[in-house]
Amino acid sequence: MPKRVFYFIAIALLIVLGLLSRKVAFLPDETGDGLWAMALFCFLRFIFVKNKLKHIAIVTLVISFLVEFSQLIRWEWLVAIRSTFIGHMILGQGFVWWDLLAYSIGVIVIYFAARAYESR
Repeated sequence: MPKRVFYFIAIALLIVLGLLSRKVAFLPDETGDGLWAMALFCFLRFIFVKNKLKHIAIVTLVISFLVEFSQLIRWEWLVAIRSTFIGHMILGQGFVWWDLLAYSIGVIVIYFAARAYESR
């Protein structure tokens, strides 16, 4: 299977799993955050298929952390975007330190999964 097809399917599955994770009571909220970072990694890999996985992982973590820290900003127009479903799913709402750990774990997991997939 071509890499881009694999990562496209992975993005779709991770989005579905992320949305479902919010409906399962026994899963911590941070599960969705880890899945979000994994989907972002797959999205970046889909676009930059020739870049090193390590670089994709670093960029994913930087973007994830920037999005989380941006939640400390309370500009009216940004709060309005976050109040929509899509804005909330992409940009989140409310800074939480644990989310940084969830992003990190998600990126580590998907990095090793991608490395295993691509080295076969």
